[in-house]
Amino acid sequence: MNEKQYVQKIKDNYLEKETTKLDELKSLDKKVNLPVAVFAYCFGVIGTLVLGFGMCIAMKVILEDYMWVGILIGCIGILLVSINYPIYLTILNKRKRKYKTQIIEISDELLNE
Repeated sequence: MNEKQYVQKIKDNYLEKETTKLDELKSLDKKVNLPVAVFAYCFGVIGTLVLGFGMCIAMKVILEDYMWVGILIGCIGILLVSINYPIYLTILNKRKRKYKTQIIEISDELLNE
């Protein structure tokens, strides 16, 4: 890399970047997918921790005389983990419907250029 290219590279870091339609489309797609993915991961981790806690109680690792409580808590954890994906799909489809028209308009503009 010669000196002029290096100077230009530094200059480009400080210039205001114009947002293009493609940037806008990527941003909208991220608005649809990112919050749903974060929710699904967090909900899944919580469900897994509840299941593990219930298993610890049921196997008498934590409490000695409460096996039935551990089984109940474990079943709640299994329920939480089991409903995670349907909840994920429901929220994702709602967000897709919300941003559908904007994404399709921008996509059509980009494809017709």
